[in-house]
Amino acid sequence: MDGNTLVAVCATVIALVSLTVSVHEGRATRRHNRLSVRPLLQFQQAWQPGKRSGLKLTNSGLGPAVIVRTVLSVDGNSLGEYNKPNVDVIRDMLPFRPTVITFAEKGFTRTDFDAYLLSVPVYDPESHGAFKEMLTQRVSLEIWYESLYGGEGYKVTVKPGEVLNH
Repeated sequence: MDGNTLVAVCATVIALVSLTVSVHEGRATRRHNRLSVRPLLQFQQAWQPGKRSGLKLTNSGLGPAVIVRTVLSVDGNSLGEYNKPNVDVIRDMLPFRPTVITFAEKGFTRTDFDAYLLSVPVYDPESHGAFKEMLTQRVSLEIWYESLYGGEGYKVTVKPGEVLNH
């Protein structure tokens, strides 16, 4: 093997290694960019006498969440999407009308979203016992969401009997 051939082989190896490093770096950058805008939805329940209480949804991630699907159930029976008509079915089962926030069909939650989906403004354990029992023992809610990139299929769920801390 003469000197020119050796130089050509070394140049080819260096080019292939550089290409491999560039491809790996590009993938790592894309993954980092996706993670830098990843939403993280979480349910919480608060039952504090004298304060707003109920089922809360927060986005503690770094990016907004695109809500692609929701399922609301009571006693294991699906009511369908989490929307006002279906939430009103739950509200009609109670002796009073709790406050409700719903999403558009394909809604967004901003990065700092922090709101009660179903709540009472001033919780009283005696007056609102049926409401607490409904949310802690009978209602199930599933929310499928994605980041702005789309396609991840994240899901957050609250199920009957599940203890959620505030």
